Amino acid sequence: MKPFMDDHFLLNSDTGVDLFNHCKNLPIVDYHCHLDPKEIAENKRFANITDLALRGDHYKWRLMRANGVDEKFITGDGTDEEKFYHWCATIEDCIGSPLYHWTHLEMRRYFDYDGPITGELAGKIYDRCNAIINREDFSAWNIFKKFNVAQIGTTDDPVDSLEYHRQMADHRAKDPSLPLVQPTFRPSKAMNIESPDFVSYIKELSTVSSHVINGWEDLQAALSNRIDFFNQMGCRASDNTLEPPVFVDATPVEVDAILRQALKGEPLTQLDIDRYKTALMLWLGEAYNDRGWAMQIHMNAQRNNNRRMFQKLGPDTGFDSISDDTFSRPLGRLLGELEMKEALPKTILYALNPTSDTMLATMIGNFQGHGIKGKMQWGSAWWFNDTKIGMRNHLTTLADCGMLARFIGMLTDSRSFMSYPRHEYFRRILAQVIAEWVDGGEFPNDKDKLNRIMSDICYGNVVEYLGLKL
Repeated sequence: MKPFMDDHFLLNSDTGVDLFNHCKNLPIVDYHCHLDPKEIAENKRFANITDLALRGDHYKWRLMRANGVDEKFITGDGTDEEKFYHWCATIEDCIGSPLYHWTHLEMRRYFDYDGPITGELAGKIYDRCNAIINREDFSAWNIFKKFNVAQIGTTDDPVDSLEYHRQMADHRAKDPSLPLVQPTFRPSKAMNIESPDFVSYIKELSTVSSHVINGWEDLQAALSNRIDFFNQMGCRASDNTLEPPVFVDATPVEVDAILRQALKGEPLTQLDIDRYKTALMLWLGEAYNDRGWAMQIHMNAQRNNNRRMFQKLGPDTGFDSISDDTFSRPLGRLLGELEMKEALPKTILYALNPTSDTMLATMIGNFQGHGIKGKMQWGSAWWFNDTKIGMRNHLTTLADCGMLARFIGMLTDSRSFMSYPRHEYFRRILAQVIAEWVDGGEFPNDKDKLNRIMSDICYGNVVEYLGLKL
């Protein structure tokens, strides 16, 4: 029997241990996350362990609900100590869950607590963590330094001022050990023409961009203004949510008429919506390519299923799931149309439904080239796939269908400052998967080559891919 989560956790051979030891201390590039730029720039301090570990973490909230915890002790007015107790009492029974592993890694790496997490021990753990959190040296910036975080890619709306990114750049100029914090352009609100908030959002975009938006050319001018601003502020990637991808041809005149109709508050057909989204996504792809950005596309999320709780708590509170939309043909047409114009940017595809895995792993192969290593990426196992099984399946399927050695690696996709042990989790799983191929005689035990592959996947590839100056 192996010891509980010791130094060899998830590593079953000397080869795996050696590979992990080689990469475990490499810098972290967290190129897609949802940390609040204001909290980053202001070097957030935390009230207590509940504030750090549970605030905004809907992964954990979902498990607490599954354990029968009253909402009062999840998002309600229960005390922070009560909420932490209920989390500990939940996690102690989460056998087989990645959150069981993550939570224990969090306690070990942040607070040097290597015991079990249980409801019975919750008070002791709460006091221990808070004593450390209350130290002068415990803050967001020192967390980044502790985990060697080199870059953070936040997620930002086109109308955002990016004032906190500017502040963080000033802080980093004085202290180069701080991470490079870069904005990511996320135009979802401009894309969602069917949203009740679309008209008010376009008015805000008009104001911020100093371009009055009455039609299609106006919208392009306004978004170009914001893309250029983001580019000046260090943005090197976009984040586009397509649920699901669509592809319906339309002329500029038709798109203009659709947009004008929407701005008048008039109803649109589904065909109108699909034409608009196709045209905007194609235009955005060209704009990203012109700036040398990477285009991220997220698919297969079915959001806000529990309407009652959505009305009570809002989005991103733990009521999303995997959709079963199929989209290979429209996605292929979207990418193919951009490629026909030689305007397809570096692209990272993510799909939440594992039934799409092999499709994505083969789709990226259709559009590789242009002298760019791994120009097309199947992005890291995401959200509900961010598990031991999900990561292993992702790595092995990518190796089956493409070049694993060109993969740009892990990201947290998290709102929590406590998520960095997920990179360790990924690196352990990656080391073990590669070790199994080596130990099974499927790849030479060439340590220099193996170490290079590990280093590239965990750090080097993404630095080159995004053109980071670290």
